[in-house]
Amino acid sequence: MPVAQLRHVYVSPGPIYDPEGAHPDYWRIAKAFYAGGFRPGDVVLNTAAYHLTPLGLMWDGALAALGCTIVPSGPGNTETQVKLLRELPITGFAGTPSFLMAIMRKAEEVGCDVRAGLCLEVALVAGEMLPESLRRELEERFGLLVRQMYGTADIGTLGYECQAKAGMHVPEEVFVEIVDPATGRRVPDGEVGEVVFTAFNPVYPLIRFGTGDLSLQTSEPCACGRTSPRLLRIAGRLSDGVKVRGMFVYPRQVDEALAQHPEIGRAQVIVTRQAHQDLLTVRAEAAGAPAGLQAALEATFRGALKLRAEVELVAPGTLPADAKKIVDERKWD
Repeated sequence: MPVAQLRHVYVSPGPIYDPEGAHPDYWRIAKAFYAGGFRPGDVVLNTAAYHLTPLGLMWDGALAALGCTIVPSGPGNTETQVKLLRELPITGFAGTPSFLMAIMRKAEEVGCDVRAGLCLEVALVAGEMLPESLRRELEERFGLLVRQMYGTADIGTLGYECQAKAGMHVPEEVFVEIVDPATGRRVPDGEVGEVVFTAFNPVYPLIRFGTGDLSLQTSEPCACGRTSPRLLRIAGRLSDGVKVRGMFVYPRQVDEALAQHPEIGRAQVIVTRQAHQDLLTVRAEAAGAPAGLQAALEATFRGALKLRAEVELVAPGTLPADAKKIVDERKWD
């Protein structure tokens, strides 16, 4: 297909250039919003990024197709997000679950009664794990209906929750298999394997595309009446990439950052979680602590990872020679 017939071209890590066709709701996400409780006429705060990566515009197109009004706030700046929620009749939220919690807490900090002072009712979240403890707090403490979707920048939605909250329905336009990563053969329902999808899309045909995500599937009927198979949960990753605040972090990005600082020996990125927020710490070996090195490293890693990270300088020899570049210490409950 000629590039001139595409609506957008996005950039994913690699870089991989993902094409988007011109027809409405190209990524088939409107049904995910509908299943999550969004309806025509809702005013939706879209906190996903609108530049280079596709999620912001993916959601924008889906919400427009559903008949919603979009407030394209993008990520970050919780104070501005709260101001928008207080001054506009915003009924829906789209973003990561941890960012939604950060906004709700900021609203309370500035004296807002979230239940009585905001119009917010429903949220569709993606980009990171949704622990049930976080969903429970958002729903019980703030009175929100929170549902999640799962997808990739290559295909769009691969699964979405309905009101029954019993797994994520696979859209009928996509064929999803759960396979043994070693053989590529399908595993029985209820067994964990890699999520592999096929989409005969004339713009971007993908056949047995391995996502690197682990999940398990069921074909049992859902209480909502939908008959599609469901992904019961995302059980982890096969690859060495780790998703943090909706962005993948890869060992090669750590190497690229270190290449700019020959004074650093080994380094390791540690991912932890505190109060439903992902935290990044870079432990870097350096002989002494030259003035400005810590700040320079934090700036370099922020540029390489597209995420904020705190740098901890340690003595040479602190990290083992075979230390993993990325260690994920998060616990999900």
